[in-house]
Amino acid sequence: MEFIVAIELGSSKMTGIAGRKNLDGSISVLAVVKEDSTSCIRKGVVYNIDKTAQCITNIVKRLKTILKTDITQVYVGVGGQSIRGVKNVIVKEMEGETKVTQEMINEIMDANRNMSYPEQEILDAATQEYKVDVQYQLDPVGIQCSRLEGNFLNILWRKTFYRNLNKCFDNAGIAIAEMYLAPLAMADSVLTEAEKRAGCVLIDLGADTTTVSVYSKNILRHLAVIPLGGNNITKDIASLQLEERDAEKLKLTYGSAFTDNADIDNTLNLSIDKDRSVESRKFIEIVEGRVNEIIANAWFQVPNEYADKLLGGIIITGGGSNMPNIERAIRNQTHVEKIRIAKFVTHTIDSNSPEINAHDGTMNTVLALLAKGDMNCAGDEISNSLFDSDDNKTGIQTADLHKTPRNPNDIQGKGVVQTEAEKKMAEEEARRAEEERLHREEEERLERERQEAEERRRNSPLRKALRWIKDFGKTITDDEE
Repeated sequence: MEFIVAIELGSSKMTGIAGRKNLDGSISVLAVVKEDSTSCIRKGVVYNIDKTAQCITNIVKRLKTILKTDITQVYVGVGGQSIRGVKNVIVKEMEGETKVTQEMINEIMDANRNMSYPEQEILDAATQEYKVDVQYQLDPVGIQCSRLEGNFLNILWRKTFYRNLNKCFDNAGIAIAEMYLAPLAMADSVLTEAEKRAGCVLIDLGADTTTVSVYSKNILRHLAVIPLGGNNITKDIASLQLEERDAEKLKLTYGSAFTDNADIDNTLNLSIDKDRSVESRKFIEIVEGRVNEIIANAWFQVPNEYADKLLGGIIITGGGSNMPNIERAIRNQTHVEKIRIAKFVTHTIDSNSPEINAHDGTMNTVLALLAKGDMNCAGDEISNSLFDSDDNKTGIQTADLHKTPRNPNDIQGKGVVQTEAEKKMAEEEARRAEEERLHREEEERLERERQEAEERRRNSPLRKALRWIKDFGKTITDDEE
């Protein structure tokens, strides 16, 4: 039995999913399990390593029980607060007109990847374009120029968050097949090529955070995560002297992102239970006030040079996209007419799970991670026999999945995040390559010095005199004969 397993670490729920890719391109979901993560993940990032590791362990155990098969590795999504895109430019000056080679491009990409940011880890680097002298090119190889400039969007995350995430899976004894930037994986699954090419903004309205991704000419141009989400609306409603559980229920029952003033009944009270109610107008003002703040902050993230060129429009997804009239609220704030709600991924998904078949945007990220997977995550079948040993049925056995460190340039801009183990291997490989280069250069230097010394010896006055005497003596001998 073969299948792929993906885990999404959300602020309210941790979701594990197992699925099989079919020959026709569709995906059959075999199992879906969820664990409450409110006590260990906040704003999309791990803050309690032990509890997160326990949640991961529980997810994997439950999936193994359903599938009756061991799980050797999982795909993981990286997201949450503090992820941000930062532009960077690397310049290479040439001597005269020089033809650009792939080695030069790799050198520029390496220089960008080796940039250092205080307390920040570069998760990925999306190449924007190259400036060849005064012209912009997506692929400059083969073009002659005297100045080459690489423009990049570096996606950063706090180093502590990166280390904590890796440590959670280490502690749980679960091998990571691949780590992906969740916003990029989801964009690949909910956006069309036409939208990415024409220019669009993807807004993922989550529980604790809202993620904004800007695309133009099929390239990720900006990425930001703001620490505001649906839970902020719930907490604001709870300020009406309600428990958060009741406030959440009220939001889901009556909440609307926009209500026309003429439609508000000032005498209406919204029922909480048989003894309590809240004023309709006050409730509407609270909900709309926070929704408008979230939209305004998300729109503020869109760079000015793209804000008026979004021919692909605004695409919204996530749990917050289910709020009634959310399109109207976004249109009022942004004045962008073209707005689409991405309720589901573009892949064909076969599933009996009510959560997936709800098509409400909440499962898009984990389904996108599942779609990214291309390596079998299934191990041995689990037997109930008393004579079977489980010694070799742990995820730890495949912890070094990528035996050879992957070149970051091969995965750059694709949302693939290197694990700590892979990063160390890549750094060790780079160190060895640098040592070999220095050794080669030293040998070449010594060889040059030897040749120069030999040339100097041959051209010394004494040598020249000896050669003249020898040649003169030979001439006299030849004349005598």
